[in-house]
Amino acid sequence: MKKNSDIDELTQQVDMLKRIFDSIHSGAVVTDSEGYITHFNKAYGEFLNVNPDEQIGKHCTEVIENTRMHIVAKTQKPEIARSQHIRGENMIVQRIPIKKDGRVIGVFGLVMFRSAKEVQKLARKLDQLESKVKLYEEELMNLRSTRYTFDSIVAKSSGMNSLKEDALKAASQSYPVLITGDSGTGKELFAQAIHNASPRRTSPFIRVNCSAIPKDLMESELFGYEKGAFTGARVQGKPGKFELAHRGSIFLDEMSELPLEVQPKLLRVLEEKEFERIGGNAIIQSDFRVIAATNQNLQRMVEDGKFRTDLFYRLSVIPIHIPPLADRREDIIPLSEYLLARLVEDAGLYTVSLADEAKEVLYGHDWPGNIRELKNVLERALSLLDGNVITRDDLPFYLKDRLRSHGGHTADGEKNRSELKKMRDKRESEMIRNALRSAGYNKTRAARLLGIHRTLLYKKMKKYGIDIVRTA
Repeated sequence: MKKNSDIDELTQQVDMLKRIFDSIHSGAVVTDSEGYITHFNKAYGEFLNVNPDEQIGKHCTEVIENTRMHIVAKTQKPEIARSQHIRGENMIVQRIPIKKDGRVIGVFGLVMFRSAKEVQKLARKLDQLESKVKLYEEELMNLRSTRYTFDSIVAKSSGMNSLKEDALKAASQSYPVLITGDSGTGKELFAQAIHNASPRRTSPFIRVNCSAIPKDLMESELFGYEKGAFTGARVQGKPGKFELAHRGSIFLDEMSELPLEVQPKLLRVLEEKEFERIGGNAIIQSDFRVIAATNQNLQRMVEDGKFRTDLFYRLSVIPIHIPPLADRREDIIPLSEYLLARLVEDAGLYTVSLADEAKEVLYGHDWPGNIRELKNVLERALSLLDGNVITRDDLPFYLKDRLRSHGGHTADGEKNRSELKKMRDKRESEMIRNALRSAGYNKTRAARLLGIHRTLLYKKMKKYGIDIVRTA
């Protein structure tokens, strides 16, 4: 009985293999080591207009035009994607030797394409797909909206280079970052650089300008809504910014403008990483990294009751404060040359340089609008430029007028700047001492009160000779 069972099982396996062989869409054939056909599928029979079963036992040269099956059996070398002329057309075929114990016992042949036209058609399709993939990749990068890296942050001053090092360390982590600084100092530039240097760089970077979103639409923008959630809503609903930022980063700019009533909901999202769309009841989970920015003093807003204390501390795990351009004059000329080169490249112009007299004017200005103002000045000068050198006369009048009133680079001007620096240093030293006293001389808490990183606080304390032991 067992013998009969083994025979039945073997018969079933052979039948299944035959069915598989016949199910191959293209023409397929197998010969023995001498070139005699042992298997011939239906598709090949239909193509050659012969009965498949009647071809078994015949030599391959009797059935197939220009075949090399018997030659491959002798050479033992496979032939892949070779051209073979059959029935007036060039076919693309492959011939593969079948080996057992290192000896060829047969050859498998397959018609891959019935004509060279099919190959050309497939090549065209692949070319089209490749073009589409490239287009989609470009569109995806545009959607992620990141252009800046740490190389885009031009800095010569030691303070800014130290800040870049702190930001680079922050990029390797997933803790929230709070970037503070005056308008135009480059807060979004830092945010994008942190994202692009992080493990999340291949995922979306979602911008949210809290000051640009109407108060009554803030929640729907942040958390999304289901269809029919309110009048005027999209029929299909809409995902929120936190949902779109899954596995990426969300940049909350102008955080000080976030409505007070939305702040508790935002805090919950930051802590739980889950939320519900407006009008929905399904919990949506999103893995995001939050980077916030503001030009306001959030600590003071907390004291005035305009910003939640718990949200402030949740956002400012890693504080980064960008100083104004007037406090890092060493960066003005390198920044000017960098921005000018970018503007010239975007405009498709030849090389344009800054004359020494123009650099003197740029260096002497206080730049209340910071980098944004500097870029605007260079754009204006470039738009009216006749030659390829920006001189003093090409710059706006108010810059030159301000330089004269401040004494320019004369000895008196240098004296004025020196006095101004002393005043700033004195004020900064007093602020640090006050923050340390308020924080009970806890450096971490003092750094948070000042809105700067702890490392920068240490450097400032060393600069001003502040010793906690003596101060206490």
